Amino acid sequence: MNTESGIKLQQYNKSPIPVTELHRKIDAGVKFAIANAIERHRRLGESISILRDGEVVTLTADEIPARDVNAVR
Repeated sequence: MNTESGIKLQQYNKSPIPVTELHRKIDAGVKFAIANAIERHRRLGESISILRDGEVVTLTADEIPARDVNAVR
């Protein structure tokens, strides 16, 4: 998702809503939560399903890459 272009209004689809600092913080929080959930699945030996090239693929815990703790903050 290109957050710099803004979110388009679905009703009118004329002008983008400007991306604010709040939008950026929400986006960062969601990414952080997802990364933590994926890491938790990996540590607990649970599989996850992802969308890859338009197809649903299930990854075993061993196939989930370890999370770089510095990558998402």
